[in-house]
Amino acid sequence: MIIETANRLKSVKEYYFSRKLKAIRKFVEEGRDIINLGIGNPDLMPSQESIDQLIETASQNNTHGYQSYVGIPKFRQAISEWYQRTYAVELSADNEILPLIGSKEGIMHISMAFLNKGDKVLVPNPGYLTYSSVSNLVEAETLVYELDAQNNWQPNWAQLETLPLDEVKIMWVNYPNMPTGANASFAVFEKLVAFAKKHKILLVNDNPYSLILNEHPMSIHQVEGSKEVALELNSLSKSHNMAGWRIGMLSGAADHIQAVLKVKSNMDSGMFRGLQEAAIKALGNTKEWHQTQNAIYQKRRKICERILEELQCPFDVQQTGLFLWAKIPDWAENGEKFSDYILDNTDVFITPGFIFGSAGERYLRISLCAKEERLEEALQRVRLLFAIA
Repeated sequence: MIIETANRLKSVKEYYFSRKLKAIRKFVEEGRDIINLGIGNPDLMPSQESIDQLIETASQNNTHGYQSYVGIPKFRQAISEWYQRTYAVELSADNEILPLIGSKEGIMHISMAFLNKGDKVLVPNPGYLTYSSVSNLVEAETLVYELDAQNNWQPNWAQLETLPLDEVKIMWVNYPNMPTGANASFAVFEKLVAFAKKHKILLVNDNPYSLILNEHPMSIHQVEGSKEVALELNSLSKSHNMAGWRIGMLSGAADHIQAVLKVKSNMDSGMFRGLQEAAIKALGNTKEWHQTQNAIYQKRRKICERILEELQCPFDVQQTGLFLWAKIPDWAENGEKFSDYILDNTDVFITPGFIFGSAGERYLRISLCAKEERLEEALQRVRLLFAIA
């Protein structure tokens, strides 16, 4: 290479799924029938009303120009009303909501808005690897706080207090949790907000899974006074089957939203009007629509539970969300090798937990984003593998 890349790229590696999917594509080209249960990529359809609205808006001759960086007013209003219906949380549509072109992008916007080189960031272990990779890209320093099964994957408050918290600027949290499926609780949210206030830390809850196999959706903004220190990311990707549409949102105090907007307005040129209009329809999906989606996921989950049982991988039946998180058998060396063993011998790919941090090294994460017949096929392959073994 003639042109040297930026030093920041030395701090991050190619995304694990990017590398693994390349290998899987090669296997498919070779004629192998790979069943991919690794990615949380919803295969169900958005509501018909959302699709119809996108087509209608895209067919108009005055909807294809640049849009406002903060979204059209009625989109922000729809988000506000959805938060009120879903979480009983009041958000001002004028200044406490910022539509995003995907909540993953929002992680970068927030980091660039609040982090200077050398600032410290609290990231969970296990946790979504983008929290760490984005922190590294903006030259902040990550401090890991541990989650473990014995504590229902909640923060270890004693361990947190041992860290150099006076140097911490942001704390990333994610409840309902990915990858573990641990649900949110009001008590934990209260403790998190109190902790953030005590140590003057910006708390960011990443909340895309609250409507999936979860009877009691929660927002960190349900805690009184949370907006002083907390932002919340949300998304239509998982809950509304719109992952490729890239529609997310950020909520919090007006001054925090304004800081993020300064970054965002220098990085994109607003969201296509058709997507915003379609998102308004999606946010108005009926309770029955969501119940239908969850009924499908529940059937899939039952099959995934049987797959894990065949693999001798115990799991917590109280999990919520789009995945199942399970411990590998004691006889397996580690999660990555066990995942590769399953793939090599059954052509079924299940994500090894190590990619979410060292606390996930003896875990697997299986996705519910596959049709029942493919899950049944995966079950038969795994059952046959262990019958032969």
